[in-house]
Amino acid sequence: MDRRFLTVLAMSLVLALVVSAVFYQVSMRGARPKTKQTQFRDLVMAAQPLPVGTTVRREELKVTKIPVDLFPRGGFSKVEEVIDRPVVSNVLLDEPVLEGRLAARGSGLGLAPIIPAGMRAVSVRVNDVVGVAGFVLPGMRVDVLVTGRPPNFNGTITTTALQNIVVLSAGQVLQPESRGQAINTPVVTLLVTPEQAEILTLAGSDGRIQLVLRNGSDQASQKTPGRDTRELYGLRTGAVDAPEKVAAPRPRLRPAVVPPVKAPEQPVSQEVVMIRGNLRTVEVVGVQKSPEGEN
Repeated sequence: MDRRFLTVLAMSLVLALVVSAVFYQVSMRGARPKTKQTQFRDLVMAAQPLPVGTTVRREELKVTKIPVDLFPRGGFSKVEEVIDRPVVSNVLLDEPVLEGRLAARGSGLGLAPIIPAGMRAVSVRVNDVVGVAGFVLPGMRVDVLVTGRPPNFNGTITTTALQNIVVLSAGQVLQPESRGQAINTPVVTLLVTPEQAEILTLAGSDGRIQLVLRNGSDQASQKTPGRDTRELYGLRTGAVDAPEKVAAPRPRLRPAVVPPVKAPEQPVSQEVVMIRGNLRTVEVVGVQKSPEGEN
């Protein structure tokens, strides 16, 4: 084989290897990830559980650093922005304190910060039976039944006054019991509109209130006709009739005064008895009017 040809071939192989090595180094430098410097930001977190209705204190908070990309929306970087603000939603241990979990500073303590704008909190007195055996807990939804006697109606009626009402508190408890146990309390506070507050207050004063539990996911309202005591005894079926109209009492008529009827005047005659010996006679000597006809 020609030596010249072998020399050219060897040089070509060496040049190809050099070019391949250069392209390999360039491609590896381009694919190598660039080191990015991570930035961190302070985040205020709960150093202990923060229950509803309490005010945040400095010793209940801690500050930690997290990447800026992971900073939650509504979070705080300064403890001063959180102190003395009421808690409206439970904050767990080591959980970030968010704006939506707190009320405005100075909005009050206990139940007041939980009430949304435009709503009202009304407390109703219940017992173990009316309160569904103590299983009415904060956060549940109930219907309100009222039993009473409407005006001008013979019998007792039960009807649904309010539906899908949120329970704010059971007694002084503003949150459900952690183990799901019942809370026996004689007072339940409901979240209602001003119009519903009027209905609930009237129902409590004019009749008896019964709370009926409902599924929290069931938001539909149903129109019910109401029931009265006659249906319990099979005297009638169907919806409650309209209150019966009571006829107005008839006025008593005073009896007419009838003037006494005077008897017609009878003439009165005067008789004279005359005796002549053994003969006795009666003679009429004149006619006079009866004394009754005299004025």
